[in-house]
Amino acid sequence: MFKIKKQTLVSMLLILPSITTINAANAANVASNQQVTSTSFEAFKPNGVYLGGDQVFYSASLFEARYWTQGDTPDKTNQWGPWKFLRECEGGSTGECSSGGGTTDPVNPPGPQPKPGGGYTMLKSEINAHEISLTDTPLFVEVKASIATLDNQTVEAVTPGNINNPENVKRVEQIINEASWVNTFPDRDAAYTYTKFLKSIAKFSGFCASYDDGRDSDAICRKSLATMFAHFTQETGGHDPNSAIEEWRQGLVYVREAGCGEDGPNCPYNAECSPDTWQGQTWQCGTNADGSYKKYFGRGAKQLSYNYNYGPFSQAMFGDTKVLLDDPERVATSWLNIASAVFFFAYPASPKPSMLHVIDGTWLPNAHDTANGIKPGFGATTNVINGGIECGHGYEKPQSVNRIAYYKAHANNLNVPIEANEELGCKDQKRFDKNGAGALLVYWDQDWGYYPENPEGKSFACKLVGYQTRHFALQQGDYQKCVEHYFDVEVVE
Repeated sequence: MFKIKKQTLVSMLLILPSITTINAANAANVASNQQVTSTSFEAFKPNGVYLGGDQVFYSASLFEARYWTQGDTPDKTNQWGPWKFLRECEGGSTGECSSGGGTTDPVNPPGPQPKPGGGYTMLKSEINAHEISLTDTPLFVEVKASIATLDNQTVEAVTPGNINNPENVKRVEQIINEASWVNTFPDRDAAYTYTKFLKSIAKFSGFCASYDDGRDSDAICRKSLATMFAHFTQETGGHDPNSAIEEWRQGLVYVREAGCGEDGPNCPYNAECSPDTWQGQTWQCGTNADGSYKKYFGRGAKQLSYNYNYGPFSQAMFGDTKVLLDDPERVATSWLNIASAVFFFAYPASPKPSMLHVIDGTWLPNAHDTANGIKPGFGATTNVINGGIECGHGYEKPQSVNRIAYYKAHANNLNVPIEANEELGCKDQKRFDKNGAGALLVYWDQDWGYYPENPEGKSFACKLVGYQTRHFALQQGDYQKCVEHYFDVEVVE
């Protein structure tokens, strides 16, 4: 696992497989942070009526009713019965249950607790603690570091040569100054300024970051820039072979998708705005004065498109999906026009690794990747961007041929050595899949499993999945939202 200097991280929420495991996590948390001497509980009454969540003392042990019960004697060996065994007590037959190493807080017991009138409550600390413990894996840690972001106030203060610029910005300035930027992209749209480029770099602290595990930070930065510039040139370049300017220098010509604009019927890209779709419900499209939806056609160096991409990008940049859904033009006119491309470069799109991890060596192919022909190198980044169309055909598609030529030219311009064994194309590469080394499930969906120890047998949990859903595992707060969305639960402090 690589290490980079500590950055402010975009928080990540994690998976919650079952309430039984949650109870164990919460128990450890309570035991380590709370010390209770003894608490008195009602002694079990053989003919008493008990509701779900009621706790009783019986046979030197504490039990909790799973549901309405009468006449059923608590039995800690019966895991299917109406009584859930919580812990043994030291209070003998007095009805007192010393906490000792115990873990149950009678005021805030773990697991889903019935609410008067219906529904359940769950402890926020219980959910959060278990999320963190379950996704504390090397790959998740690496992803957190690579998608680290800086606050927008600091980003807005970035200017060329500013002594207060973040460290990764200063590294980029040493590699490509403003004169080099102008020379590299002489045909660029006027919206793509050098200052906006630096602000985009500043926003993502993990891009061109400082590695402290022996890898060459400057070399990785140069290679990242050459790779990103090559894809810029393919995605938004002029591609004019008759121009006096070489094609590799014709990047960033388009800031908006050709033929698209706010006025006119073309390129609406808003079919998913319908409130009948989960995309429209999750990323509610902005509207114009006449009530029509805003248009989410391609904008910026990566041509960001569709509300389900504008929304997550807006959340990552502003902590609010509505900022760019209400004003998508900001992706064309502000520093977001390049930041949207850096966003795509740094974020993994499972089962694909991020392009950054391909370049810096964090991603290394496993046996399955190797069997699929996927090797380290520039070709793998093409597979990440457009593998379904450009890769695996046995010959290089025209787009891939362009990308290779542009990469060689940008690498030469930025003094990036290309090793003889680097895989530049992807003609023999199959698509990344869930068995590859870069596969990381980054969306939450309902856990449909049956858990007899829980009320109604429900999981009261969500699980990580590889397909896009309304809840993103790289977005703080989305795990809790997932649980609240699928279960009748109120999360309490």
